[in-house]
Amino acid sequence: MSNPLHSRDRESDVTKAHGIAVGLAMGLALGLVGAAPAQDYPNQPVKLVVPFPAGGGTDALARWFAKGLEAKFGQPFVVENRAGSGTTLGAGFVARAAPDGYTIMLGTSSTYAIAPNVYKKVPFDPIKDFAAIALVAEVPFVLSVNPALPVKSVAELVTLIKSKSGAMSYASAGIGTQHHVNAELFKTLTGTEMTHVPYRGGGPALQDVVAGHVPIYFGDVSTVMPIARAGKVRALALTIMQRLDAFPDIPTMHEAGIANYNASAWQAFVAPAGTPAAIVNRLNQALIEIVKSPETQKRFFELGLRPLTSTPEELGAYLKSELVRWGKIVEAAGAKGIE
Repeated sequence: MSNPLHSRDRESDVTKAHGIAVGLAMGLALGLVGAAPAQDYPNQPVKLVVPFPAGGGTDALARWFAKGLEAKFGQPFVVENRAGSGTTLGAGFVARAAPDGYTIMLGTSSTYAIAPNVYKKVPFDPIKDFAAIALVAEVPFVLSVNPALPVKSVAELVTLIKSKSGAMSYASAGIGTQHHVNAELFKTLTGTEMTHVPYRGGGPALQDVVAGHVPIYFGDVSTVMPIARAGKVRALALTIMQRLDAFPDIPTMHEAGIANYNASAWQAFVAPAGTPAAIVNRLNQALIEIVKSPETQKRFFELGLRPLTSTPEELGAYLKSELVRWGKIVEAAGAKGIE
């Protein structure tokens, strides 16, 4: 006669084994389902959000990468400009988007590191609300003035600003942008006073500097230097520590007498937090290939941009460190805590 207890134990073991097998099968099936979207990605147009208006440097760069991504993936990457509030409106939109890989953003240090330090409140968490994809470029800035202004050097500009007792103004791409903080840092290091005139992007700001409505502008080299070459603005100094081979005649701010002035922007792609890692990695590899292509390398040199690449993990760590670094710069420049 069989032992009932032994029989029950054996049935229990069989039941457990069956349960484990079913669980493994379900897990494998779910894994395959999860992998399928990444393998097929993208199978529809992808929205590429730019938190600046059309016509600026970030917009131009986004359209360059959109063209490259379309060629690699065979689907449209549609640039959508969502400007306002120092890039925070566009970033907030992306933070709330579905994490499916069909909404991504090309933002800058203004978006991820400066605006969250300048504004008391922003509609996103710069670390928790985004999945880092890749760094793609470093963007030097250049101090420029309307050519009617009677100055040809930084020293002459500082003297003129001081003689006007704070009556002069500077344009920026908006409160909390790199343009804004660069100018405030300049004020702090030179002991000058100027009135801030914020715009909804670098394009409109530069247009008004060319028109003579605002005399001074810290803009990215890719948009300012073509205008400067045409004689529509006068470039006085770069905001980085070394001259650019593309523009060898433009001194650095340090060379112009503003010691320790060093400020450049950077550009990086992100997606909403929770975007599948497989999709993030596919985008990362595609972006790295585009950055390393001879066409992009040539284009970046012409614009004065420095090509960058990173893994998603490296970008994630960089975002955290830059948030801290720019927090200190913003505080030193007296631009922290704007409503």
